[in-house]
Amino acid sequence: MEEIIKVLISDPLSPKGLEILGRAKIIHYDYKPGLSPEELRRILPEYDGIIIRSETKLRKEILEPCQRLKVIGRAGIGLDNVDLTTATKKGIVVMNTPMENAIAAAEHTIALMLSISRKIPQANASMKAGKWEKKKFIGVELYNKIVGIIGIGVIGTLVAERARGLKMRVIGYDPYLSKEVAEKKGVELVSFEELLQRSDFITIHTPLTEETRNLIGKSAFEKMKPGVILINCARGGIVNERDLYEAIKSGKVAGAALDVFEVEPAIGNPLLELDEVIGTPHLGASTGEAQENVSIAIAQQIVDFFVSGEVRNAVNIPVVSPDILPLVKPYLRLGEKLGSFLGQISNYAIEEVLIEYHGEVVQYGTKPITVSILKGLLTPFVGETVNFVNAPVMAKERGIRITESVSEKAEDYASLIGLTVRSKMEEHYIAGTLFGRKELRIVKLNDFFVEAIPEGYILLIQNYDKPGVIGNLGTILGNRNINIATMELGRDRVGGTAISLIHIDSPLPPGMIGEILRLPNIISVRQIQLNG
Repeated sequence: MEEIIKVLISDPLSPKGLEILGRAKIIHYDYKPGLSPEELRRILPEYDGIIIRSETKLRKEILEPCQRLKVIGRAGIGLDNVDLTTATKKGIVVMNTPMENAIAAAEHTIALMLSISRKIPQANASMKAGKWEKKKFIGVELYNKIVGIIGIGVIGTLVAERARGLKMRVIGYDPYLSKEVAEKKGVELVSFEELLQRSDFITIHTPLTEETRNLIGKSAFEKMKPGVILINCARGGIVNERDLYEAIKSGKVAGAALDVFEVEPAIGNPLLELDEVIGTPHLGASTGEAQENVSIAIAQQIVDFFVSGEVRNAVNIPVVSPDILPLVKPYLRLGEKLGSFLGQISNYAIEEVLIEYHGEVVQYGTKPITVSILKGLLTPFVGETVNFVNAPVMAKERGIRITESVSEKAEDYASLIGLTVRSKMEEHYIAGTLFGRKELRIVKLNDFFVEAIPEGYILLIQNYDKPGVIGNLGTILGNRNINIATMELGRDRVGGTAISLIHIDSPLPPGMIGEILRLPNIISVRQIQLNG
């Protein structure tokens, strides 16, 4: 008798999605939206799969007891509510539907832009209060205004198309996009600072990552035009709400239209007390069409996963033959970590990626590892929209040239993966290997030989090779209660330049990178986060 697969649906799903699941004879689904965390933790170990939207929070304590769970399906893009590290460690495939609600999000962005520029919500409220305040609600036109788009991914591109239809001038910032590709999208690619300085409207379309958290804060507002209007339909936390409040009160920002907030529900948020702010309760994907599209897509992905073994839009595990997966998996993790490391230290749009494979790794096939590298490379800015299926396509869309070379011999290691990324302004190199076939190590970074474990929070510090540097670093971190786990050092020559890779137990508080930069003999500081 064929084994029955049990799938839990813990958030609302459209009837058409349920129909797809119902037609699969081997799948039995339970539709139970609104479960409490305690109920979910109690019953989830009984299931092979779960379909969620944004309400269900699959934290570590929920996933840890799940020995049977094989797949998590997210109807939508965002994965803030899923502990990817725990899921990956437990071998649970995590899928999302990154394309199906893009049009809804782009249209909502334009709707908010028009609403805030013409003060439509405020005028509507005034009329419903029995007033006729025609002179009070004088707006601004979008025609011939400059809109700055931060993040030119799928949604950012759709917003650009619609803005051009309104005869706006479109500029954009995306460190993972080449100038040539941006031009094909109808976007003038500029630096982050230039976007802030030139834009009449600024709209955000990046994921929330360590790189983008508080991206729009006090220093960014200071560089903006007086009277700028801000729209955020991406993620709460990208805009520092306290700094936005002050920028509005000072008159620097004329208005803000927000669909997302640092804390949701945004009950009692001081921003919503300001007449210059309009808000919606995270409605970016809330159209009937988008809700149905994501439901249909995730239901079909779950059915295909269990019926034929097909994996689509997986964000944490690439597709590899089951018989060699145990051998390849450490290299997949290594490739992703190497890519993520260079993605986080690259300052300009990457144009070329050179990947070198040496030794035993070649015999397992390099294509899945290359995909892992590209996913790691793009994730720091592109975020959860990139996965093991679309990473090569997204790299190609951004004009990134990929070159691979293989050699069955490795001089000093059984296997070695070398990665070079190039832009018009800089070049970075990293190499990694496995110790004992499972332990990941970075063994070279640019011109420096090191031996570092690629995980957790890492401070990459370049400095002049002078006495006292390490002592000063230890002191300043200790004074802020930041514990050093391990430290790896490298230098090019005595008295030349050196690097330190300092593993810390918790991320640096805001402003501390600047404190470290002010120490004697420090050249540069970057904080890198490499998830488990």
